Amino acid sequence: MALFGVSTEYILHSLLWLVDNPEPVSSLDLSELQDIPAAFVAKLLPKLEKAGLLEASEGLRGGYRLARPAGTISVLEVVEAVEGRKALFSCQEIRGRCVLFQDNPPDWAGRGVCSIHAVMLRAERAMRQELSQTSLADLAQSVTEKAPASFPGDVRSWFDERARTRRSGKVRQRRRSDGSDL
Repeated sequence: MALFGVSTEYILHSLLWLVDNPEPVSSLDLSELQDIPAAFVAKLLPKLEKAGLLEASEGLRGGYRLARPAGTISVLEVVEAVEGRKALFSCQEIRGRCVLFQDNPPDWAGRGVCSIHAVMLRAERAMRQELSQTSLADLAQSVTEKAPASFPGDVRSWFDERARTRRSGKVRQRRRSDGSDL
C-alpha cells in the first residue's frame, strides 16, 4: 500500500502547469490536458485553496493560479493539503507481547523507544525534510529540462485556446491522439 495515493500524484502534476502560467486555469482544463478524472481534480483543488496554495477566480476566465511563487511552495505543503499529515508508521508496541513473557514482560523488553519505531521515525523525518526542501519550481524545472523547448509554449497555447473557446461559447470535442473523437 502506498503512503500517498493517486490524489497526490494528480495534484502535483496539475500544479506544474500553473507554475509559469499567470492566467487562471480551470480544473476541467487541467484534467483534460492530463487525461485524469475531472471530478477528482475539481474535488482536490479547493483543498489547496483552503491551505493558501491556490487562488480561485470565477467566471469564463476563472480557474486557479498559484497563490505564492512556485519556489515558496514545498511538495510537503501540497501533500499535507491533499492527504493530511500522515504518520509513516504506527507502532503497536508488540515487543512486550512475546509468549515467553507469559503476560508479564520484563522491564528490559519495553525500555526506551522501540528500535523499529525509532528507525521509522528517522525515515519519516528524512522524507518530510526532502519533501519540504523540494518546491514546485524545482519539480517544474526538472520537467522543463526533459521536454523540448517548444513544449511549455505548446501547453500555454492549448490553455489559451481553451479559454478562447469558452469565452466564444464554442464547444470543442476532445480528440484522441489518432484524431478521432472521444
